[in-house]
Amino acid sequence: MADSAPSIHIQVCYARPEQQVLVDHIVAAGTTIQQAIESSGIIDKMPEIDISVFRVGIYSKIKTLDTILREHDRVEIYRPLIADPKDSRRRRANKTERETKKPD
Repeated sequence: MADSAPSIHIQVCYARPEQQVLVDHIVAAGTTIQQAIESSGIIDKMPEIDISVFRVGIYSKIKTLDTILREHDRVEIYRPLIADPKDSRRRRANKTERETKKPD
């Protein structure tokens, strides 16, 4: 009987504004991010996840779906932005400026 392939421990996580899901998962060495996400069951828990559209990363660094995982990696699935962060900051700054201006 052949020895089984070595395994590694990883986490797969995804967050909505109101809920976070963190799945501890054991996968075979050589597993890609895409394979880990698909085998983790997280898509069953969060059906809105579309890994063909959503960006993914490991510890806040954007990665591709074919990235090979290492022991203790945390795979993060990022929701698409609904607003450009630069535009949002600009609007807040303009609003604050208008509110702090005193009429003559």
